[in-house]
This record gives sequence, structure tokens and C-alpha cells, in this order.
Amino acid sequence: MKRIYFILALAICTLTASTAMQAQDNRRTPQARRGADRNRERNEDKAPSELTARAQQMNELMTQDIGHARWMRVIYRDLDLLNEKNAPLYYPTTPVNGVSNLCATIFRLVSEGKLPAYEYVDGYEIFDEAHLIDFKEVLDRFEIMYETDTVNNRQHYVVNESDIPSLEVKSLYAKEAWFFDQNNSVYDVKILAVCPFIYLNRDFGEQRSPMFWIRYEDLRPYVMNTYIMTSNINNAKTFTIDDYFRLRMFEGEIFKTENLLNIPLNAYVPEDSIKFEQERIEKQLADFKESLWFKPDTTQLLATDKKAKKANARAQKKAAKEKASKQTDEKQSKQPKAEKSAPARSVRRGR
Repeated sequence: MKRIYFILALAICTLTASTAMQAQDNRRTPQARRGADRNRERNEDKAPSELTARAQQMNELMTQDIGHARWMRVIYRDLDLLNEKNAPLYYPTTPVNGVSNLCATIFRLVSEGKLPAYEYVDGYEIFDEAHLIDFKEVLDRFEIMYETDTVNNRQHYVVNESDIPSLEVKSLYAKEAWFFDQNNSVYDVKILAVCPFIYLNRDFGEQRSPMFWIRYEDLRPYVMNTYIMTSNINNAKTFTIDDYFRLRMFEGEIFKTENLLNIPLNAYVPEDSIKFEQERIEKQLADFKESLWFKPDTTQLLATDKKAKKANARAQKKAAKEKASKQTDEKQSKQPKAEKSAPARSVRRGR
């Protein structure tokens, strides 16, 4: 009888422990569960990658490693795509002859599951599985027309090219890192992420809303061979979208720098002083670059310059004298020599 009671007590303890462990495993945030579920569905529905092994290797080679940087400053820029310098990223607004702008390219890749997109969290960029976007939620939020399709008993959302909001995306956030790698003596800029902004007409006028964040390293393989026209005068397409970002051919105003309080410029700078603060930050970046290189003493340079000028003046004076002497000798050699006159015979009268 005691053995039966012992077995029952042991079974009850085991069941209680397993229930507690299961409850502990399920204690996660709702957002993390949603993100994990979305990521699992995305992996199941993900289309085969279009990237070849060579393209993937090229992307790895072009990826700048900033993990060992001894100095780095993260800058956020607001790119107005209607600006003339940024227009190559905006036009054509509708795909023409297989050519589409940056927004249409990003939207197509995200809809096909080839490019991961992350939620826009105010003040932070979190690129993890828990913050992957729900594509249907994005389509419904921005009133984008779509069709549903079932593949392998799963629902897909198909957006026609004419319904892609490439015309309404008029600005772009670009997150970049200015860094100095002491191990390689490299001072460079790396584009970290981009965020398209869509402009929609609401009850109170045109409203600007962020769509999602895209890591540039995920986007680069798809745009490194996409050629764009960068000039109205030269219509040859000699630069790619990747060249456009790497060479920093765009123009954007600084609206935030990474700081301890994680606040933008307008949170601590008066509105009429934001322009001066932006110029101050640009000057800090330029001054840091100049401070990396050795500069000799200006006094020594001035003295050396004076000596060089004096030596050059003496050499020029000596060359002028030699030239004048040579010209004089040539003139004398060219003059005809005077003929010797015959001796005059004295004639005397004889007496």
C-alpha cells in the first residue's frame, strides 16, 4: 500500500514539474511570438534566391567590417527624392522597359520574400526576427491594392506593378556610419540601412509615414547591377544604384546623430539653429579626417620655401646671363671681318 502511495506522489511531482517548465518556456512577449511566427512563415514561403554564388561572394567582399573601428559616428540623413541630386533614385516613377526606381525594386523584393524588412520603431532600429514586418499589415495600413494567391496551401499577397506606391515614396532615411579602422588605416563611410517614406493624402492633408527598415547589406546584391542615369546632360547609364550610395552621390540633411539620449536634433536645438548644428556636425567629420594625417611645421615649410625661391631666382639669373653671353657671341661671329687695305706707296717728287 505504501508503495502505491509513493508511486502516485512521484507521478504527481513529475507532472507538476513538466507543467511549470512548459509555462516558463511560453512566457515570452507577444511581439516576440508574432515575430517568430512571421519569420517561420516567411522561411516556409520564401522564394528561391536569385543570387548566384558569385554574387553572394562579391557582396561579402564589398561588405565593410566596422567591428574593429576605433572611432565611429552614426549619422541619420533625410533624402528628398524630388531633389535634383537624389532624382536618380526616384525616376522612373512607373516601371518602363524593365527599369524601375529604388522604391519599386525594394517593394517587389519584399513582396516576394527575397528581402527581409523590419518594423519602424520610433527612435531605434532593431534588425532581429522579432521585428520582421507583417506584409499584409503593411499593405492594409497604406491602402495598397493586392491580390491573394494560394501556393502549397499557404496564402500569398501579389501586388501589381501599377499598384506599387513608387510615386508616393518621396523621401528616404539613410543611416550611415563614418568610421576609422586603425588596423587598416582606413577612413570611410558605410551605408547601414534605408527606410522609405510614403506620402498619402489624408483628411488633414498630405501625411508622411515611414514604411519599414531595410539593411543595405541585404539590398546591395540586387542593386549592384542596376544601372541608372545620373545626369540630364549625359544620358549614358554608367553608374549603378550601389555606386550611387558608395560614392555618396546623394544629398541629404542630417536630422539625427547617434547619442546617449537617442534624440534627434530638433529635440535639443531650436528650429532656427538646426542649420548651424548640421553644418557644425559636417565640419566635425571633415576636421576629424584632416586630423588623421601628419602635417609638418608651417614655420619650417616657410623657411624651406624661401630657400627654394632664392635658389630658383639665382638659377634663373645665371641662365639669363649665360643666354645673353651666348647671344652676344653669336652676333659677333656673324659680323663680316674687315678686309686689310694694301699699304700706300709714298710718292715723292724728284728734284
